Amino acid sequence: MGIDFTDDVSYEPIVTTSFVREDMGEQTLRPRFLSEYNGQEKAKSSLEISIEAARMRKEPLDHILLYGPPGLGKTTLAGIIANEMGSNIRITSGPAIEKAGDLAALLTNLAEGDILFIDEIHRLNRNIEEILYPAMEDYALDIIIGKGPSANSIRLDLQSFTLIGATTRAGQLSAPLRERFGMTLRLDLYTVQELQKIVLRSAGILGVEIEPGGAAEIAARSRGTPRIANRLLRRIRDYAQVRAEGVITREVADEALRRLEIDEIGLDATDRNMLLSIIRNYGGGPVGLETLAATVGEEAITLEDVYEPYLLQLGFLSRTPRGRCATRLAYEHLGIEADFQTQMKL
Repeated sequence: MGIDFTDDVSYEPIVTTSFVREDMGEQTLRPRFLSEYNGQEKAKSSLEISIEAARMRKEPLDHILLYGPPGLGKTTLAGIIANEMGSNIRITSGPAIEKAGDLAALLTNLAEGDILFIDEIHRLNRNIEEILYPAMEDYALDIIIGKGPSANSIRLDLQSFTLIGATTRAGQLSAPLRERFGMTLRLDLYTVQELQKIVLRSAGILGVEIEPGGAAEIAARSRGTPRIANRLLRRIRDYAQVRAEGVITREVADEALRRLEIDEIGLDATDRNMLLSIIRNYGGGPVGLETLAATVGEEAITLEDVYEPYLLQLGFLSRTPRGRCATRLAYEHLGIEADFQTQMKL
């Protein structure tokens, strides 16, 4: 019995920061060295020089902060840095480090030159940040033993290590923590050409037959994000296998993406629902983020971190002191006529 690609099939959302079914094989698609990594040329150039210099001096790299929208390859870059340096990497996240003892256990188990990668580092507890400061600067860990008048402070020496922090919200990092990173690299949204190369590479690894036109179609609708491009590739692979003899052409990709309700510029149902809610329910805006989130049934942080960056880049959305507004371009894309003389700040 074959797969039935009908309009009522339920899929996980394409645009999400959470781990979904399509990401199960993501590790196999991730490049392992800078030479395999497509895009982010500025960040790559800086890293190549720093890595080569550190190897020549036989020293660990400076601490590195990676920031940018989700899905652009921050975790992948951390793994690449470890491979290029020939170091082990330990991966954790800010919310996972709940107590000072959790961080102390991680730091004391690091060997010389190891890399500690902390994802969502902006969500670290401020008390835990205080422990990181001497660890990053002096490779030392200050521990308080006992309570009250009998409490003693003990300093433990740590092995030289590199901390790589990743965040989607660099502005939420405290100034003392941000200043202790020797390198700060911003990851930007990818171009269609860069994403096309990534799709072709991923298709080769997955053993999917794909034409350049099919890869270009996927790239153009991937919102500048490799993670989304790889998710789309897997879903279109299934459609092509059932309906197109396994070959992804431009026409096959277009048909599959239309079934997934992803339009020609990468907007999905939630994007359109956001814009339509602003236009129809609130006269084009302004509307507060919390109010908009309640209207579309999403969390405010999800709208702000996942959906808004792309809509802002397209010029479909604007932020004002009073809230979010839909722009003239959004009206035109949705095919809605409006009297802009009666709408302020658009």
